[in-house]
Amino acid sequence: MVATLSSVSSSQRTLAARFSKKGVGLHSGTITHVQVKPAAAGTGRVFQRVDLPGQPVIAATLTSVNPTQLSTELVDGDAAVRTVEHLLAALVGMGVDDALIEIDGPEVPLLDGSAKEWAEAIATAGVTSISGADACGQSSSLPLSAPFTFQVGDAFVTAVPSETLRFSYGIDFPQAAIGSQWYSLDLTPASFAQEIAPARTFGFAAQIDQLKSMGLIQGGSLENALVCDGDGWVNPPLRFANEPARHKLLDLVGDLSLLGHLPRAHFLAYKASHTLHTQFARQLQAQLQAQ
Repeated sequence: MVATLSSVSSSQRTLAARFSKKGVGLHSGTITHVQVKPAAAGTGRVFQRVDLPGQPVIAATLTSVNPTQLSTELVDGDAAVRTVEHLLAALVGMGVDDALIEIDGPEVPLLDGSAKEWAEAIATAGVTSISGADACGQSSSLPLSAPFTFQVGDAFVTAVPSETLRFSYGIDFPQAAIGSQWYSLDLTPASFAQEIAPARTFGFAAQIDQLKSMGLIQGGSLENALVCDGDGWVNPPLRFANEPARHKLLDLVGDLSLLGHLPRAHFLAYKASHTLHTQFARQLQAQLQAQ
């Protein structure tokens, strides 16, 4: 096993019981079944493609990331799993360090477009300590010694030393229904479940035909995504006035979960993307390992 930040932590937590979900993938349009199981300390969060010969395992780490549009994809050899960010965000947000995620297809179900159902399933299954869990059940055992920023144009992700694990996200869109939004919170299982998990993915009515022609959002619908038409929303109401900013924060938590254990830091992002999130995470991982 390749050592990751999660495998070297002294505080490991896993699920107390398994749970299952099924649904359509956002981009593939394929129905898949997922079973999330407890795993031994040091396993990390891993996917297993049970539909493929040999049932290959794909580690949810930065070394597995394959650049894609509008989602995060993990690959190992010929095996791949896409749109992993919401489930991974729910696992790390609810304090799960080690989990085996069995899936029978190429994409994690989008469910309602948020992490709400994942977080509820984790809460129902329960989270248990494997070896001396920390007080808040968060993967935040590594301190950050100095600020670190990765920036492309006016988009950036920054981490600064902090006493708590905190996230802030800013977005700025020309569409009047969204505009400029920010959201910030200390990440705990309770705050994740209440303030972040329900925030749904969003898109733009003017882009739907083009994205579908590119083979994307084949499973997208008004039941699993908010659709903005400029001045308003095609399928209101929003769950939060700043639901888009909260969803971007959800995506960031999921993408940074690929570090393994998150360092104690305040993560701030502005106008970033899945690609920028993972580029930042790779550079941050190198700095943490050099400390």
